Amino acid sequence: MSVLSPVMTERRTTVVVRAPARLHLGFLDPSGTLGRRYGSVGLVIDGFETGVEIGAASRDELSADPAADAAEVDRLASCLHILRERTGRREPLAIRLRQTMPAHAGFGSGTQLALAIGTACARWWGLALDPATLATWLTRGARSGIGIAGFEHGGLLVDGGPGADGRVAPLLARAELPSAWRIVLVLDPRRRGLSGSAEKQAIGALAALPQAQAADICHQVLMRVLPGAAQGDFGAFAAGLNRVQQLLGAHFAPAQDGGAYTSAAVGRVAAWIAQQPPGAATGQSSWGPTGFAIVPTLADAQALVAGARAAGVVDAALELRIVAARRHGATLEDTRGPA
Repeated sequence: MSVLSPVMTERRTTVVVRAPARLHLGFLDPSGTLGRRYGSVGLVIDGFETGVEIGAASRDELSADPAADAAEVDRLASCLHILRERTGRREPLAIRLRQTMPAHAGFGSGTQLALAIGTACARWWGLALDPATLATWLTRGARSGIGIAGFEHGGLLVDGGPGADGRVAPLLARAELPSAWRIVLVLDPRRRGLSGSAEKQAIGALAALPQAQAADICHQVLMRVLPGAAQGDFGAFAAGLNRVQQLLGAHFAPAQDGGAYTSAAVGRVAAWIAQQPPGAATGQSSWGPTGFAIVPTLADAQALVAGARAAGVVDAALELRIVAARRHGATLEDTRGPA
């Protein structure tokens, strides 16, 4: 069931929202040298989800799957507090995190958790609250709108950066990758990407990205990445995205121990894959540590994973996964009984 389905009036038993992971493929103009700061390109993927379940309770009961980070329950409680302050709704709830994705790994876990909780609560309370409103209330999307748009729509997305008035970034373009394309994810559980105040401080310390480079990134996205995805031209797509990642990797390197990758081990795998056929689109999602390689077929992805392991470039601590692009956003299940 879509998160945009009409609200029904029967008695609820549970509401479940499942929100997808996304890869942040790069900023368009992180320094605003072309006049508007940030702007992003990103891709929603299968394989990782945040799942939130809400039911009735005599008192608040907040819990999480045993595999979840303990901090996620604290984040859940914080979101619920804000939602209650904004809406005035106080009835006790049983809220369980049924699934979580790795935190601070480049998947947008914070935004997806906030929007999943917000959407589930809004549905339970019978309130018409869209993701943009929830994101504003829950202080998400300060730099990128990809997670918000991805929650709604899925696909390959381009946003225009947040407005000077604080409004969330507008969605400018959406395309879908060909269904045969696959993404090899390279995860390093030993490392975490920057977030919060550390992220803000790191961005503030960087030199401005030159206007010419920002213009180059915009051109690559508009004339290579998006058309390549829309028409199944993998060569154009990969060339454009690789150029974007090259420029941004060099720009953000001072905040990442001098490298384009937060995890040097992930960087070694990505560098090896980049030299193999079919010429993957490789890079790091957001601040990492997760790296990615987008390829034309499942067979290509499997061959690269097997080849990287055989070549000895995969550190024992790394996890490699093959996933597909996701063409839809979050899902909502509203289980009801008789009124």
